[in-house]
Amino acid sequence: MTNPHPRALSALFASAKCVLFDFDGPVCDLFSGHTAKRVAEALADELGLRGGDPASVSEPVGERDPLAVLQAVAGLYADSDLVGHLERRLTAEEVKATESAKATPDADVLIHTLRDEGYVLAVTTNNSATAVNHYLAGRSMVDCFGRHVHGRMRDPALLKPHPHCLGRALESTGSAAADALMIGDSRADLEAARTLGIPFIGYAKNHSKWEALGAEDGVTVERLELLVEAVKGVRGQRR
Repeated sequence: MTNPHPRALSALFASAKCVLFDFDGPVCDLFSGHTAKRVAEALADELGLRGGDPASVSEPVGERDPLAVLQAVAGLYADSDLVGHLERRLTAEEVKATESAKATPDADVLIHTLRDEGYVLAVTTNNSATAVNHYLAGRSMVDCFGRHVHGRMRDPALLKPHPHCLGRALESTGSAAADALMIGDSRADLEAARTLGIPFIGYAKNHSKWEALGAEDGVTVERLELLVEAVKGVRGQRR
């Protein structure tokens, strides 16, 4: 894995006025304690209690992917209220997960540095906005994002790579796509940003993330510390 030249990172921040963060990954490891496996299994149990068939979501449960469980239920039980029930249960599980979530190394420093330098910050995530705000409150960072936390809607079809939450962030911050910059750690983040023409920086903490982001075609870093340095390097240069 080869990180981009510092000048390439500085150029992205010099051109931006607004920075959008994905949540689980660039900000924290949401399921580091209350695991994604446990949450996916809880959703399958909830499905059974509500009259659905837990076996129908065995594949995403096996993949330890709670969001994929929700999407599978939306596809299989589109005409029932099961999707709403499971979305609310997922929100509750995510809020619980914030209590043991681990901050991504240098994420807090990056967020505070950007805020202090005058950037407008937003969260654009497939997780619940309620969970994001609960996590931010626990680290005294609610004021860094204010009302610009844009999370999962009731319709799973609007999850990234659909750009819906990114569009909401641009609207709420009054930003044009060209004046924004997104930091994400998944292919879905990258595709959503590309759809709207938002410049993108990938965060890849391991080789599998690096490959998923197609880092050879874009700007990807393995440490957020590099972004902190880039932001500090453009003081006085922003348009």
